[in-house]
Parts: sequence; structure tokens; C-alpha cells
Amino acid sequence: MINFDEELKKFQPSLEVDQAEDAIYKNDLRDVMDIVEDMLQEMKKDKPAYVRRQEG
Repeated sequence: MINFDEELKKFQPSLEVDQAEDAIYKNDLRDVMDIVEDMLQEMKKDKPAYVRRQEG
């Protein structure tokens, strides 16, 4: 029969999980909204001034 308490005491997370976790938390990842906002800013910069005035 398996002694779950003893097995839990011996448990050690794999190094791969720890390494992946560190990489994820250390990176400043952009989400989709960040990308869309950047695209909108670029589009506004590329429009002629008379179009920007009409929009805004």
C-alpha cells in the first residue's frame, strides 16, 4: 500500500518546471491589447492631419 504522506515528503518539483516558471515571470510579455494599441498609434501617425482632425 502507498503511504501518501511519505511520498509527499520525498516530492521534488522537476527542474524544467522551475526553469519555465522563472523564464515566464522574468519576461515582460505583451498581450494582444498592447499589440493592438501599438498598431492604432502607428495608424494614427501615418494619417494626414486633415483626417485626424475629422476623427477627433
